[in-house]
Amino acid sequence: MIPAQSSVVSPPAAPGASVKRLLPWLVAVAFFMESLDTTILNTAVPAIAKALAVAPLSMKAVLASYTLSLAVFIPISGWMADRFGTRRVFSSAIGLFTLGSFLCGISSNIHVLVACRILQGCGGAMMVPVGRLTMVRAFAKSELIRAMSFVAIPGLIGPMLGPVAGGFIVGYFHWRVIFFINLPIGLLGLYLVYRHLPDYREENSHPLDIIGLILFGSGIALLSYVLEVFGEHTLNGLAMLELLALSAVFLAGYGLRAPRTKFPLLRLALFRIRTFRASVSGSFFTRLGIGGIPFLFPLLYQVGLGFTPIQSGLLLMPQAMAAMSLKITMPGILRRFGYRFVLISNTMILGLLIALFATIGVGTPVWLIVAQAFVFGFFTSLQYTSMNTLVFADVTEEQASSASTIASTMQQMSISFGVATASLATAFFIPDRFHTTAPEMIHGIHHAFLVLGGLTVLSAIVFRELKKEDGDTVSLHKVPQHVG
Repeated sequence: MIPAQSSVVSPPAAPGASVKRLLPWLVAVAFFMESLDTTILNTAVPAIAKALAVAPLSMKAVLASYTLSLAVFIPISGWMADRFGTRRVFSSAIGLFTLGSFLCGISSNIHVLVACRILQGCGGAMMVPVGRLTMVRAFAKSELIRAMSFVAIPGLIGPMLGPVAGGFIVGYFHWRVIFFINLPIGLLGLYLVYRHLPDYREENSHPLDIIGLILFGSGIALLSYVLEVFGEHTLNGLAMLELLALSAVFLAGYGLRAPRTKFPLLRLALFRIRTFRASVSGSFFTRLGIGGIPFLFPLLYQVGLGFTPIQSGLLLMPQAMAAMSLKITMPGILRRFGYRFVLISNTMILGLLIALFATIGVGTPVWLIVAQAFVFGFFTSLQYTSMNTLVFADVTEEQASSASTIASTMQQMSISFGVATASLATAFFIPDRFHTTAPEMIHGIHHAFLVLGGLTVLSAIVFRELKKEDGDTVSLHKVPQHVG
């Protein structure tokens, strides 16, 4: 049974029309900064690898360390927001993310860069979930899907501009500039937060589950580390098995402790709610396949096919453009077909689309690459919107903070593991990851697409437990539209 929580202390008055109009935009500033950082970095992976004298596939540590940091620290974001208020936590998160970006920009080797990315992730861990939590508390359930879609539109500008901006910066300036871009955006975000963000907090916040944080954080950190070093001969097989066993002990220890703790780090009892369980677990397994795709595309285009960074960035743009331009159609699709049908069919379509990327080679026309990326962007956006909104379909206002925390944590874990899975699948089919020719890289990435596509198709099984009417409260099937 989920322990009762103290009531939320709202601002002096319910959010007015002006606040509701500005709130999605200022939350989107944070989303934009984070998404821009990721997409720029993906495009710059080959150039950074060359500058730091490491193999391109080894750059997965730079990407995965950030998302792993998110997964470790996101669980305390809800507690931080309840204890110190959404405004203070959100502004601190933007400040820490901005500082981490600056330190990444002055890093001298891959180990320092990974450490700074972890620091950057500490800030990012608070930005997205606290911003989403503020949106959930400010908008009624019947307005939530439209509000989330509205936030996603300016937020998707980052992925649209990121690949081209990354290619332009690498081609004409220096890869370090990709981190310095976050500085002015972060300052703008701080200004907007202090001026317009509602300050929600708990009247009497519960104690932080420090032991749970240690158990959970250590467990997933060890698991991620094993995935990072697997196949690179830095650890022998016995050592990796020992680390996996230790990781399992930590995670099992948390799983046994959480139900017996009054205020656990992650409220696992929420998984008794069918819609929450299906959306979170389905999101985890689906992102294992999708999460590594942004890492593979620049390697395929630049290392395999010989495109310049700018050309590679332009080829990545259609995916983001489709997601942004077609976002307004998402609510209508969910109203018409329902969450169960959309998630099962859309997941299978995504798996097939990922497998089709294995057909891209030296002779593939550019227009066909663009078309495939555009279609993939639409179905990916539909998948993410569906999973992210279904999380809150049947949770109460008191459970919203815990639900947001678990959903965000599992999402970042799956992305981190997805990047590692993509790298491992590619490395398995190439003779030497440190000295790879272009044809060998293409061969390895093609097989990785097939593996990731198969994983994505299989993940559709998770959504079969949904019922036809599940998600009606957020897809507007039965709940009339109203304000506040």
